[in-house]
Amino acid sequence: MADSLERIGVAVLGAGRWGVHLVRNFLEHPQARLVAVVDHSRDRLEAVKKRFELNSDVVLATEWSQVRLMPEVQAVVIATPASSHYNLIADALRLGYHVLAEKPLTLDPSDSLQLCELAQQQQRQLFVDHTYLFHPAVERGKAVVLSGILGDLRYGYAARTHLGPVRFDVDALWDLAIHDIAIFNNWLSETPTQVQANGTVWLQEAESQIPNPQFNTPQSPLKKGGQNTSGLADLVWVTLTYPSGFQAFIHLCWLNPDKQRRLCVAGSEGTLIFDELQTETPLTIQHGRFGKTDSSPYTPVNQSLEVVSLEPGEPLGRVCDRFLLSIRQNQPSAISSGWVGVQLVQILSCLSESLQQGGRTIIVPQAIKN
Repeated sequence: MADSLERIGVAVLGAGRWGVHLVRNFLEHPQARLVAVVDHSRDRLEAVKKRFELNSDVVLATEWSQVRLMPEVQAVVIATPASSHYNLIADALRLGYHVLAEKPLTLDPSDSLQLCELAQQQQRQLFVDHTYLFHPAVERGKAVVLSGILGDLRYGYAARTHLGPVRFDVDALWDLAIHDIAIFNNWLSETPTQVQANGTVWLQEAESQIPNPQFNTPQSPLKKGGQNTSGLADLVWVTLTYPSGFQAFIHLCWLNPDKQRRLCVAGSEGTLIFDELQTETPLTIQHGRFGKTDSSPYTPVNQSLEVVSLEPGEPLGRVCDRFLLSIRQNQPSAISSGWVGVQLVQILSCLSESLQQGGRTIIVPQAIKN
């Protein structure tokens, strides 16, 4: 592991839409040194070189094999498609590198678990970029929930919708749900014991879709116009049930021109609302409860709106900060370690099973934790 006074050498694998943001953050970070960028596309590499005015100190390569044994590399950041994660992460860990991986950790819970066990064996940090968990509103929101100001927690709901972008490799469940599930788990300090998902396919029925390696089970019995069909679901409704009895309901959609990025937790004394699109006031508390009056035992009282103040900071920048800190302290992240990634992949896998079985309730296996 790097000495505390040294900058940590970082190689970024994947220079796509998200990878370039990781390149920028590690290039600018005072405790990191960008050593290499890897992408199969030479055009992307040239674009990165031009955009960030990279000099010859940063190696640009089209294959991982070209940089995997560079002595300057101490940490590997993986921003490639999820289907490639397992092999790349396993190789990096075996070579003694710390790893920051894009979400989801893998597409299979057993693969994710194996990677966590390998990281332990190698005494290396495996960190998953669940960026929303480092959003100032989400970090502050957890403190609000823990404070008890909302009263007895009753239920939660979230909406993550827009007109695209449509994915051809995974459905709307795997594309979108992980963000809101991660936030609910974080705020509640628990994980669901059972899940349910129902979906509809309008755009990519089975006969027209690109082959999807994500699933090795029969295609989902989805609905289109009231008729059974199969393919990649572009509209999904999710229900999560937690040990405490709390339930969360999530709406996921690629078909809605009304873009929504909203998550709420409702309690007996008020509701906490995280609305990402309200950039000036993304976190608010809608205070209010029922009181007894002469006219009704359920009269709304004490209603008011509170804007929650937040510390400034880019969520992805915080991800990079915490990853480097976990390396220097040689301690897994309590917020977004590989073990958190295992839990989320396990939940998504169970939701996918429910979707494939027409919405049957699925019991979530107890994930093995560090």
